[in-house]
Amino acid sequence: MSPTNLRTFNVVVLGIGFLFVFTAFTTCGNIEVRTGEKHSCCSSQCISSINLQATMISEHACIIVAVVGPQFTMIISGILYSGYIAVFINPSSWSFYLTSLLIGLGAAMLWTAQGHLLVENSDVSTINRNTGIFWAFLQCSMLFGNLYIYLAWTGKTEITDANRRILFIALLVISVLGTLSFLTLRRAWQREEALTEEEGQALLSARLLGTKTILLLSSCMAYSGLELSFYSGVFGTCIGATTQFGDSALGLIGLSGIVVGVGEIVGGGLFGLVCKNNRFRRTSVVFLGMVVHFVAFYLIFLNIPDDAPVVFYTSTQQKPYLTPRYVPIQPALKATFSNSKM
Repeated sequence: MSPTNLRTFNVVVLGIGFLFVFTAFTTCGNIEVRTGEKHSCCSSQCISSINLQATMISEHACIIVAVVGPQFTMIISGILYSGYIAVFINPSSWSFYLTSLLIGLGAAMLWTAQGHLLVENSDVSTINRNTGIFWAFLQCSMLFGNLYIYLAWTGKTEITDANRRILFIALLVISVLGTLSFLTLRRAWQREEALTEEEGQALLSARLLGTKTILLLSSCMAYSGLELSFYSGVFGTCIGATTQFGDSALGLIGLSGIVVGVGEIVGGGLFGLVCKNNRFRRTSVVFLGMVVHFVAFYLIFLNIPDDAPVVFYTSTQQKPYLTPRYVPIQPALKATFSNSKM
């Protein structure tokens, strides 16, 4: 295999591995409050996020990648992700806290190693293409697990222990398959060069941390983290607790995850092309995203009851400002098809 084809192969494998791992992890995050111990689940997300940031800032992730290599680092991280998912098969408070601490470390190592591998398998002419390939695989992870939730949970009013075990065993298998796929990565660079560059990146990152640009960007990144936590865990829980959706509420948790995933794929692809063609500046795209966020959060505020984020296992009884409505997709499609035939 030529070096060019080998690098492309590595990028595709990298994307497939992240597709499997994050299909399991994002699905888990979307439903964990409805299936685990409510207070432990929220605390575990906080612990993992704090540990992720601490590990990245302290440069431990870069050091680990430099010492053990990006491929082995991702395998270790995948094992930590799988361990976190396995906890939900038989949940307990102490296991939530322990695995949350470990997955924060795993996430820091995983994304550092991913960036290392993507750069090492790209050059100036292929970096945009390779980033697009990886992004496409990653964002598809929002679709498949949530599609199962929508199909399997629509009409259910309660998630039994048997339902939970079956779901999380399946997610565990998917995560393990994604982790094993990292074993097929082929080395397309010299080990000594990789180590030298990684050490240089660690020193450069430490110097950049206190610069004005990074300090300004850090506020945007902090907001991105809050927004990610909201749509990946809180929003689905709120939908599942809204009584106005009736028996469809639990299934709509999965549907909301699917729609978010479609939005990320379309938005990422569309604005990637817009920025590539220099029709808009990146700042214009960021400003547009801010406006869309304002509108989206205001609509959520109007349609979701005030007590939805805190009721967890019991459905909310308060009424929102607007009565949310849900039109079942399958009957609607059948009706549309029948009318078109007539």
